[in-house]
Amino acid sequence: MQSASDRHEYPAHWEADVVLRDGGTARVRPISVDDAERLVSFYEQVSDESKYYRFFAPYPRLSAKDVHRFTHHDFVDRVGLAATIGGEFIATVRYDRIGPGGRPASAPADEAEVAFLVQDAHQGRGVASALLEHIAAVARERGIRRFAAEVLPANTKMIKVFTDAGYTQKRSFEDGVVRLEFDLEPTDRSLAVQYAREQRAEGRSVQRLLVPGSVAVVGAGRTPGGVGRGVLDNIREGGYRGPLYAVNQAFPEDLKELAGVPAYRSVRDIDGHVDLAVVAVPAEQVPQVVTECGEHGVQGLVVVSAGYAESGPEGKERQRELVRHARAYGMRIIGPNAFGVINTSADVRLNASLAPEMPRPGRIGLFAQSGAIGIALLSRLHRRGGGVTGVTGVSTFVSSGNRADVSGNDVLQYWYDDPHTDVALMYLESIGNPRKFTRLARRTAAAKPLVVVQGARHGGAAPQGHAVRATRLPHATVSALLRQAGVIRVDTITELVDAGLLLARQPLPGGPRVAILGNSESLGLLTYDACLSEGLRPLPPLDLTTAASAEDFRAALARALADDTCDSVVVTAIPAIGEQAAGETAAGDAVLAEALRSAVAQAPGKPVLVVHVELGGLAEALSAAASTGPRAGAAGADALSGADGAAPTRATPGGTTARDPADGPAAGAATGPAPGAFTAGPVADDPAAGPAGRGPVDAASRKDAPGGGAGGKDGGAGGGKDGGTEVRLIPAYPAAERAVRALAEAVNYAQWRREAAEPGKVPEYDDIDERAAAALIDGLLARGQGLTLGSRETCDLLGTYGIHVRRALPAPTADDAAEAARAVGYPVALKATAPHLRHRADLGGVRLDLADEEQLRRAYTELTELFGRPAELRPVVQAMAPRGVDTVVRAVIDPAAGAVLSFALAGAASQLLDDMAHRLIPITDREATSLVRSIRTAPLLFGWRGSTPVDTPALEELLLRVSRLVHDHPEVVAVTLEPVVVAQHGLTVLGATVRLAPPPARDDLGPRTLPAY
Repeated sequence: MQSASDRHEYPAHWEADVVLRDGGTARVRPISVDDAERLVSFYEQVSDESKYYRFFAPYPRLSAKDVHRFTHHDFVDRVGLAATIGGEFIATVRYDRIGPGGRPASAPADEAEVAFLVQDAHQGRGVASALLEHIAAVARERGIRRFAAEVLPANTKMIKVFTDAGYTQKRSFEDGVVRLEFDLEPTDRSLAVQYAREQRAEGRSVQRLLVPGSVAVVGAGRTPGGVGRGVLDNIREGGYRGPLYAVNQAFPEDLKELAGVPAYRSVRDIDGHVDLAVVAVPAEQVPQVVTECGEHGVQGLVVVSAGYAESGPEGKERQRELVRHARAYGMRIIGPNAFGVINTSADVRLNASLAPEMPRPGRIGLFAQSGAIGIALLSRLHRRGGGVTGVTGVSTFVSSGNRADVSGNDVLQYWYDDPHTDVALMYLESIGNPRKFTRLARRTAAAKPLVVVQGARHGGAAPQGHAVRATRLPHATVSALLRQAGVIRVDTITELVDAGLLLARQPLPGGPRVAILGNSESLGLLTYDACLSEGLRPLPPLDLTTAASAEDFRAALARALADDTCDSVVVTAIPAIGEQAAGETAAGDAVLAEALRSAVAQAPGKPVLVVHVELGGLAEALSAAASTGPRAGAAGADALSGADGAAPTRATPGGTTARDPADGPAAGAATGPAPGAFTAGPVADDPAAGPAGRGPVDAASRKDAPGGGAGGKDGGAGGGKDGGTEVRLIPAYPAAERAVRALAEAVNYAQWRREAAEPGKVPEYDDIDERAAAALIDGLLARGQGLTLGSRETCDLLGTYGIHVRRALPAPTADDAAEAARAVGYPVALKATAPHLRHRADLGGVRLDLADEEQLRRAYTELTELFGRPAELRPVVQAMAPRGVDTVVRAVIDPAAGAVLSFALAGAASQLLDDMAHRLIPITDREATSLVRSIRTAPLLFGWRGSTPVDTPALEELLLRVSRLVHDHPEVVAVTLEPVVVAQHGLTVLGATVRLAPPPARDDLGPRTLPAY
């Protein structure tokens, strides 16, 4: 923030890139004295009507005086911002500070008049709404609290910009002009409007990349084998529906066609419009390509070229320039060093990637920051035989490479509205904006499952090429916060696929009760044990014996599905005993599959899983015999038929050879085949077969839909309908542990969905004094930028929020200790508060229940003899608290994740086991209840082994008060209450520390911006 002394300096921190309503980008920046020619050129392209609306009179051109006025600002009382594309103005906004009577004024006047002008060609793109967010943020920074605007009644578009913004406003009509006045303080409604606009814009920007009307591959070689030629061939063989162009500046001038695709030397030479350009040229040639694409009006780029931030400092600067260059033309980038994008929709059929085969259409969305992991995921979802049957497919796939621009957050915004995606699977190596990710994840998870595996989680740093903010939170804490947001957090890509398939194919379970049935007692017991290990409640396994027929399986499954005492069913199957020919085995597999299919069709409301041993042929036979899934047309039919084994090797953008990392230790995943699938009824994986135009559905209307997958209203990947027949796909796993782990994740997610439908509230407490707390904080921060409060100051600040700390009096001598004890009353505790002894009762630095002065003096002598002089021990005397359970409450503001509240029991055991629970602030009453119960040692609070249960409602209230304090006053960057003794009735805070500092900048409360480069 600038002061009056430097008010004329150019405020570079106001510059930002924004995504507009249609998915394009623009740059917002302050208008300076160097913009005179740009301003005149911009004004000449504005229609006479728009000029009339701006100036309330015909105003064909700007005078020299006007140009000077609109380009010379003090950046305090007079500010102008411009939205630019390609360096040229497309819109402007300015404010002028005014005083009483509307005359020009300076601070402390806190009102300003605001006015906009948008070029007609760019009206309707949300430019004015974005500029309003930015000029409002600038005004708040400069001490302006209210805007006034005068608008002609006929200018309905501009009136709508103001009224739809969500600010508290007042409207009047005088002298033929509508006068609008509105406060600039963000409200819940203004933030909701901002987030909704952000979602539409960012989702649309990804849609432009995944659903292009035409594609150019820049860098396609004349001979097969190179990266560019490979991408071109993959797009062509995948059956892309739109115009496709091959571009290479090395083409001979007389070359008109390459492999049946129109060929050009430059994007500029293409007659038609190009929506997407796939760039596969050496890094040093990319800037020229970006310029040509921008001038031709290309909407987005997929850059598979390597040689950027992953290669070192020089490459990092090259990457920054790439992003800046592309955004200047309104283009977004996937990459660089990207594996590519895939869209299996029947209307698109785009394989703009290095994957040699087009995946089968389905309803699972995939995002991977690693090309190698992307290959593994596609391979596992496409592989036959020992892997997943061919009835499983994906809707869209994005491999972001260095994630310089488009990130997982953007793809989440797209999937939220995408009617073809019911389950989202993400492999992340870094989270650039954890605060935003958790917000988007919470909203997405309320509509469709989101499964995430995070790589590089123990490395302590983001992978090369990823520009992310550092977090001080350990990985376990980040995982807990993701789970709070509804994210299904798994550890390996095997678990990612296992959970994704179950959620895509089956309804959500209604609870943790599991029925187990099958023809192997041992396999049933293994499944039973696995259920207990995952926190499920299994019923005793039903052993059908090895002689069980397909009809026995059908009848047992039908009974289990009709049983109200179970919420899901696991079917275990081993091969029949005896020698059978291959043909007989296949026939028996088909009969068993049909039996299970029949039972499921009669009761589709519960999830069913199969655990099979050496029955891979069953899933293969089912896929071949029962599947009516969509087959590829002439282009790519063979590719979709599937093949055993991993995907073929392929050159990656970095010049290395990629293989399926799931086949080796690099994947970090369990070995063994991916699950197969029992099919139940016709398969309708083609999104075109499902309900058209389906938008996002809220948690209440989407949950547990009978006959559908967890993510779909009418069915997940196995969900749609075919001729009125409900489609159910039954996932089959080669190990009980994998099946049960996937089921446990579905149970936990279903529980989260039910709780998310009623999230609770943040209580109001009458004894909280926000103003008193703010005054204390301002006074204390006046001493310095960051400080840890003393005992009295800590008690005073916490007291404003109804958090009372039991007084501890210093005792530098034995006489002082005796006097302090008389002041607080016996019995007392004598504690050493030196850093190495604080909260370490196990070291002997605490003496409790001292009933009189004699005991106190004796204890004082013992402490000093054991640990040293009183000046080193810092002893204090404190009145004894009622007996109870010692706990710890902490809050900290992390610069990346935001404010986090943590809870644990005090003591070495909790520290050793890392048994601490975490929630993002602010928490609701329901979240406080969940927080207390989510630690493993929680039974100690509820009467474990005959102990007296303690007052957990009082503990939950304390957590809510701490949450309110940190949320209301972000200057409170750390709070620790230790110990908090929770008794049978009430609790006592015996120790507290508070740290104050200027709060970290919060980009989630400011205007919409893309990450800076």
